[in-house]
Amino acid sequence: MIKVNSSQFNYQYGDQIHFPYSIASLYTYIQSKEELSREFSFEKSFVFREKINENIQECKNANILLCSCYVWNWEITTHLAKEVKKNNPECLVIFGGPQVPDFSEEFFKKYPFVDIIVHGEGEHVFENILTEYLQNKDYSQIKGIETKEFRTAPQERISDLDSLPSPYLTNTVWKLVDKVEGVKWIASWETNRGCPYQCTFCDWGSATFTKMRKWEENRLFKEIEWFADNKIPYIDCCDANFGIYQERDFKLAKKLKEVAIEKHYPERIRPAWAKNSSDKIIPIAKQLQEGGILGAVTLAVQSLDSPTLDIIKRANIKFDKFADLTSEFKLANIPTYTEIIIGLPGETLETFKKGLEEIAKTKIGIVFIYNCGVLPNAPMNVPEYREKYKIEIIKSPIMLVHSSIHGRGIPEFEEIVVSTNTCSKEDLHEIFIYSWAFLTLHSLGILKHISEFYYQEFKLPFMKFYETLLEFSRSEESIFSQELKIIEKFTNDGYSGKGWDHHDPNLADINWPIEEASWLRLSNNSKELEKSIKSFLNYIEKKFQYDSKTTILSDLAKFQVFLLTTKDNKDEMRIEHFEYDWKNFFVNYSSLTLSKKIYQYKNPVSENDPIQWNYKVIWYGRRSHDYKCEPEDLQEEKLTKNIQKIE
Repeated sequence: MIKVNSSQFNYQYGDQIHFPYSIASLYTYIQSKEELSREFSFEKSFVFREKINENIQECKNANILLCSCYVWNWEITTHLAKEVKKNNPECLVIFGGPQVPDFSEEFFKKYPFVDIIVHGEGEHVFENILTEYLQNKDYSQIKGIETKEFRTAPQERISDLDSLPSPYLTNTVWKLVDKVEGVKWIASWETNRGCPYQCTFCDWGSATFTKMRKWEENRLFKEIEWFADNKIPYIDCCDANFGIYQERDFKLAKKLKEVAIEKHYPERIRPAWAKNSSDKIIPIAKQLQEGGILGAVTLAVQSLDSPTLDIIKRANIKFDKFADLTSEFKLANIPTYTEIIIGLPGETLETFKKGLEEIAKTKIGIVFIYNCGVLPNAPMNVPEYREKYKIEIIKSPIMLVHSSIHGRGIPEFEEIVVSTNTCSKEDLHEIFIYSWAFLTLHSLGILKHISEFYYQEFKLPFMKFYETLLEFSRSEESIFSQELKIIEKFTNDGYSGKGWDHHDPNLADINWPIEEASWLRLSNNSKELEKSIKSFLNYIEKKFQYDSKTTILSDLAKFQVFLLTTKDNKDEMRIEHFEYDWKNFFVNYSSLTLSKKIYQYKNPVSENDPIQWNYKVIWYGRRSHDYKCEPEDLQEEKLTKNIQKIE
């Protein structure tokens, strides 16, 4: 038989790694073709990066090497292909996947060891390649491919997805991987293909074509049962817009809930929610939440600047409705988070800060901010587009948050934006610093209620507050100044091409998102944090001549630290006395009253191991909000004697 080796390398996170889903989908389809299944023998797929040298040796007598290429495996995949071709020149090397460029005049000069690249969906194209391999090996009439000699017309997209057999229901995924003790497999799951949007920073629409197509629900129901029966802990939903088929996706969510409750698997699903998420997805999210398998719902905005949104062809919901939507999800007890991209064309330092100001006013609990990556097949990478907006990029080691620092092997890279015609390199550096301040101190809660106090009492804008914090940190010594020095070096290194992974041996042997590492360091010592907050309060009072009472500021600092899940207080019930009615002030926007209070709440994390505590509070617990308590969730016992309104 004709031997086919394949690769879909991935990184292992903890004890979990992805099935080679793309390879499995191709293999399953070929297996459904009787003649091809007789002639071609598919070997185990290459998934584990540390086995690269073994994998090269396994291909010494391979007839075909099929490689599924992504930004996180491009370097190791090209290394594999190069070595295989050197050892086995007759091996037909085929590349496919989103990291294969649609248009690149230099591709085959740079990667001469690749024989064929596949553009677009691969099932029908791969079938045609194998069919021709059995005959004359003249691939010039096969649509959707490119070689050193020619490029053919695009292959029509697959209109009937149900004609593609499931790699799960056929157990093909298990034929391609070994069941390794201690390793749990993540399932990539498609319920539809296509994306009706054309965001220029994304390659989803271009990669799967714009027209939406979906699988029928009975097959998907069976796959859900398969995930549970095979004890799959995590489903990575590959849809660009889960929830866009509202009625069908509600049924899928309901089925997931029922199966998870009955069989305790899957433990979690992470969908990419429908863009412009609306209240229509609340019932869908509610089903997943009731099944205990939902982390949070994304309300992604990318930018709040209208000209920028026009440039990147992203139409958000109106932001006034966005705030209402956040409240609706909160009433339904469904956690939400939003995502912002820095470095988008059209954005400036001022428009970015204005956007953060609006987000702060909505009281969104969780925010993620990312550098703008330029994917090879995204519209943003078209030369004319990059020239129009003067987009300058650098090659940067790929950011692999929460991955182990050990056994990294061949490094991977991504391209990120470092300047545009509206944002200089210096401004982008400053944007990153403001992003860090907003994420660490506001979104993750270190100073959130301090900033809200000054906004409610004095109408001090949130961004002015954090601008003042940066000013304070650059002029006076505190734990904030110590942390800012780390951040400024980290930012300079990042935009110099040294990468964005951050390792602190005191926190764990993993790479942290910088804001999570900052949170862990700042909250490590409650007394030291409270002391630094008081110093900052004195600074801000003096700068703006507010003249707040010392008793208020002291009580406020204590209240702010009390709400944080801190390592030095692991009591099951957190309890503290206060001089003022802070809960009423923050929850109901009432006037601050002098009224002795006892507040308490249940500690969300019970863990004595310091490293596991870090994981549970801010890695696992970030989306589920385990790093702090919100004022509205406080229980209180009144000790009211004299209540006085503070003038």
